[in-house]
Amino acid sequence: MLVMTALPRDQEERRSILRELKRGSLELIVLHLLEPGEAYGYEIVSKLTSASGGALEVTDGTLYPVLYRLERAGYAAVRWDTPERGVPRKYYRLTDEGRAELARLTGEWTTFARAMTALLEGKRETP
Repeated sequence: MLVMTALPRDQEERRSILRELKRGSLELIVLHLLEPGEAYGYEIVSKLTSASGGALEVTDGTLYPVLYRLERAGYAAVRWDTPERGVPRKYYRLTDEGRAELARLTGEWTTFARAMTALLEGKRETP
């Protein structure tokens, strides 16, 4: 049985902000993790957890819909591998369109992050 306890309001709001930030950046994250080469789902989850020090953990239930969207959009290609022992694995890799999308999203994220940093540090950006 799963027992849930109420969180203080500030912790609930923080979790909500983190959840929304993760949701809004997950495609960028996955494209970035696929840039060095192909990977399968569990490997992507492990890389993300490791690279973020556990701050950006995702579940399979969150990851696979993103991978399917990237595949449908033409940003990721798929290859199945069936080892002699074990279960078949579906490997994902970036396509040329995926690399272009990664560059576009990275640019958007960089612009956003700079603006947020300037705002939070009280600086004004000059046009």
